[in-house]
Amino acid sequence: MSRNAAVARTGSEQALAVYQQLRARPGTAFDEVADRLELSAEERERCRDELVSLGLTAPPAASPELAVPSPAGVVVEPDVALLRLLRRERDRLQERLSATSRAHTALEALAGPFLRAGATPRGEIEVEIVDDPHRVRRSLADLTDSVRTAVHFMHTGSVRREELPGELTQDRLWAERGIRIRAMYSRRAASVPEMAQHLEERAALGVEVRFASVVPMNMVLADENFALLPTDPHDLSSAAILARGPGLVRSYLALYEYCWTAAAPYGEEQESEKGGDGLSEQQRAALLMLASGIKDEQIAKNLGVSLRTVSRLLSEVMQELGAASRFEAGVKASRLGLLDGEAP
Repeated sequence: MSRNAAVARTGSEQALAVYQQLRARPGTAFDEVADRLELSAEERERCRDELVSLGLTAPPAASPELAVPSPAGVVVEPDVALLRLLRRERDRLQERLSATSRAHTALEALAGPFLRAGATPRGEIEVEIVDDPHRVRRSLADLTDSVRTAVHFMHTGSVRREELPGELTQDRLWAERGIRIRAMYSRRAASVPEMAQHLEERAALGVEVRFASVVPMNMVLADENFALLPTDPHDLSSAAILARGPGLVRSYLALYEYCWTAAAPYGEEQESEKGGDGLSEQQRAALLMLASGIKDEQIAKNLGVSLRTVSRLLSEVMQELGAASRFEAGVKASRLGLLDGEAP
C-alpha cells in the first residue's frame, strides 16, 4: 500500500485497517501489518492503544480459546469484545449501587446526632428520620402544591391499590402545571395486571415511565430540594428519611439519572422486550457462556451436546428474547438481569 493511501486513513480508520489485516492474516505481527500500511510510529501507537481500549486485541494470556493468536497478542472477535464491554459496564453499575448503599448507611448516621448537634447549618441541609406513616403521607401531599419543575419516583415494586387513584389525580394536577414527572419501576411491576393498567394510564397523562432490572430503593425526589428515602432499602416498613437542601438532594438525583439512563422506556419495554421467563436451564447456561465470550465448540463441550444442539439452543434463546442477533440477545439479556449468574 502506498504512503498516500495510508495517509488518507485517519484515526479509527487506520485502527480498523490494522484490525482487518490482523484478522485476515492470523499469526501476523502488529508491527508487520503497520509496516505494510506504512504507518508512522505515532500512528501505530495510536492504533495499538485504540484496539486495546476497545477490547479487540489483548495479551496472549487473555483467554486464548476466544481469539485468533498473533505474535503481538490475540485478536478478539468483534461480538466477543462487545459482550465483554457490556458485562464490564454492568459490573460498574453494580459497584456504583453498592457504593450508594454504603453512603446511605453513612447518611443515616449523619442524620442522627451529628446534624442535630448543628454540625451542618440547617439552612443548607435539613434531614429528619420519620417513623410515622401519616407524617410521610402528609409530606408527599405537600409536594402537590410546592413542586415547581420536576418530580422523580423510583419504585422497587407495585404501588398499593388504595393509592392508585390519588396518584393519577396528582399526575393530572402536575401535568396541567407543566411539571415533568418521571417514574421508574422494577420490571416485576408490569407483570401485575392492575399495575399494568395503572402504568398505561400514567403514561397517557404524560408521565415518563421506565423499567429497570435493578431498582436500588424506593425514592421520591422533587426539584433539587426534597428527597424521601428509606432508612433500610431492603425493609419496606423501615422509617423514612426526609431530606431538604440541594447540597444533599443533588447526590441522590445523580444516582437517579444514572439508573434512569440504564432503564428501558415504557413503550419500548412493552413492544420489544421479552422477559426470558421461558428459557430452560440448558438455554440459560448456553446464554451465560455466550455472554462470557465462550465459543460454540466449548459451549458444546461444557454442556455435553453437539454443535448442532448448541446452535439450536442459541437460536431458541434469540427467539425467546426477540433478538435478531447473538449480540442483541446478549444486550437484552443484560438489561433483563439474566446475566446476573455465573456461567458453568
